[in-house]
Amino acid sequence: MIHSVDTYLETERLTLRRFTAEDADLLIELDSDAAVMRYLTGGSPTAPEIVRERHLPNIIAGYRKWGGGLGLFAAHEKESGAFIGWFCLRPEPQGPPDEAELGYRLRQAAWDKGYATEGSRALLVKAFTDLDVRVVWGETMVVNRGSRNVMEKLAMTLVETIPTPPDMEMVEGSEHGGVRYEITKEQWEQQ
Repeated sequence: MIHSVDTYLETERLTLRRFTAEDADLLIELDSDAAVMRYLTGGSPTAPEIVRERHLPNIIAGYRKWGGGLGLFAAHEKESGAFIGWFCLRPEPQGPPDEAELGYRLRQAAWDKGYATEGSRALLVKAFTDLDVRVVWGETMVVNRGSRNVMEKLAMTLVETIPTPPDMEMVEGSEHGGVRYEITKEQWEQQ
């Protein structure tokens, strides 16, 4: 069921909203699925206390830091109201505010339905029309073909390969490193 929180963004099939302090169980459930966490932690769940004490407070603090237009947003199916995961559009903690990371984490039940592309496309529109974002970027592992396909569908360009962070060396495929995709406002406008 969709919480009675102001809608951040709507697409044809999704509603994105700000997270609230009451949403810890949604994030805990999402991060406890080994398949969801495969390319992030090697399938290990995020400890509930980490979600409650660190992740969720940081998400909520991000709305204040970036004025609410950027951050991490809960995604729900419009028709059923079911929580399907989250999308993010946010700068790096110490990065320039006009460069935003695009990301998503979806429940398995929401995979292969086009939701990642649909939600991400809407965030690109918001970034380049409503917010002062100059470039949107995303990173994933070389072997994460699903996420790479989404970024390619969004006309994001592969700009570099990146080393695997030391804390991810236990993840299957980490020896291949990662990739960074980007799209600038100018490139987006020319589509």
